[in-house]
Amino acid sequence: MAHRPMIRLALATLACALAACRPDPEPSPDPAPEPLASATTADAGALGGTDASAVVHHAPKDPAGFDRKAFAGAFAGTLPCADCPGIDTSMQIGDDGTFRLTETWRDRDRRTETAGTWTIDADGTRLQLDPDSKEADDRWFEIVSKDEIRMLDTNGEAIAGTPNTSLRRG
Repeated sequence: MAHRPMIRLALATLACALAACRPDPEPSPDPAPEPLASATTADAGALGGTDASAVVHHAPKDPAGFDRKAFAGAFAGTLPCADCPGIDTSMQIGDDGTFRLTETWRDRDRRTETAGTWTIDADGTRLQLDPDSKEADDRWFEIVSKDEIRMLDTNGEAIAGTPNTSLRRG
């Protein structure tokens, strides 16, 4: 029985020695980077809380000298129609980069409303409308003056031979 304390001491010493001989634990991988901040989670929609939401909210820079607040406002006019007397068109352009376009076909029971975002090209001469609905095509307008924009074709080029394709500040 006198040997028991010695055995206990030997086992304790062995346990300490084994604990000291353990290899260092594998370094833990770097923690995941923090997601980039977005404007608000509510604004981010389905992408809220993800890195993608930060990308969604980065608006392209306006060209030098372009005044977004001065450009924003209401534009209206009657655009040509291939098989009707015209399309009464009104557009609200927000200084936050959003737009709302309302089109009513004369002599028809047809009206559409389109919302989305807008940008200005690098030259500051063309306005591009990007509808929220991906079924709708982008639309282009030439910036004639601070009070007039002129409809362009789907490639952003002037429409030859078509009279009165302008919307004026209202």
